[in-house]
Amino acid sequence: MVADTLRAVAAGAHGIVIGGTRDGRVDPEIVRPVLDAAGDVPVSFHRAFDTLADQKAGLDELAELGVIRVLTAAGASRAVDALDGLRALVEHAAGRIQVMAGGGIDPSNVAEIVATGVDGIHASAKGIVIVSDAVAVSLGTGAPAGEGGYETTDEATAMRLREILRGA
Repeated sequence: MVADTLRAVAAGAHGIVIGGTRDGRVDPEIVRPVLDAAGDVPVSFHRAFDTLADQKAGLDELAELGVIRVLTAAGASRAVDALDGLRALVEHAAGRIQVMAGGGIDPSNVAEIVATGVDGIHASAKGIVIVSDAVAVSLGTGAPAGEGGYETTDEATAMRLREILRGA
């Protein structure tokens, strides 16, 4: 990860996203060298955070190490299923580290997720493009049986999310 971080920074990356855990805890032996390699480039911790046995302790450790943000659904698969957990993490973070909600965020639930006080959201805003003349393999996209397809960002969904967030 250190070599990848050095290459990304040299190429002009504006941020680094990592996850380093061991036995249900943050692994500082993974995180610290990446932070050192990143230098002034901000480092975020991805949803590996959701696998931690004690998320509040993990938040404390990541803040102390110098990570600027965690991406989380507070241990759930979807952020909307852990609103109380997100609220508790935001309160515990107390501005020391940003809490960014991620996992299943869409226009139907983004307002209630933002209402927890999270510092940001991460949403794919994805849609499925059906390719009827393709080989009939959906590749896990949810394309109808007998049709191939692929996932991509859906402009209408992204615009609806932006509209909702601007009104929040």
